[in-house]
Amino acid sequence: MLIQYLEIVTPDVNATCDALEQMHGVSFGEPDVGFGNARTAALEGGGKIGVRAPLREDEHPVVRPYLLVEDIEAAVNAAQAAGAQIAIPPMEIPGHGKFAIYILGGIEHGLWKH
Repeated sequence: MLIQYLEIVTPDVNATCDALEQMHGVSFGEPDVGFGNARTAALEGGGKIGVRAPLREDEHPVVRPYLLVEDIEAAVNAAQAAGAQIAIPPMEIPGHGKFAIYILGGIEHGLWKH
């Protein structure tokens, strides 16, 4: 399994980015509209980490890994078969691929397809 995108949702984006930059020697860019205005940095071995503010009033802080999959539709179907609730069905992010979010056991999981 590979993490393609690690998303951190927090009301304190800049402090979180500053701490991660100081601890890990990475550099976060400016907000990227394609990633919900997340500030992103590269992960070793490919992929990205993104830190963004909640997009809705009812979105709580969360750390959500998006695992890389070969077939996102099949992965979503497998999650549903296991009892997951699909929070966001496969959705295209132009130039980056498709993602989906499911909830299983009270935990939010992400899927990513190039």
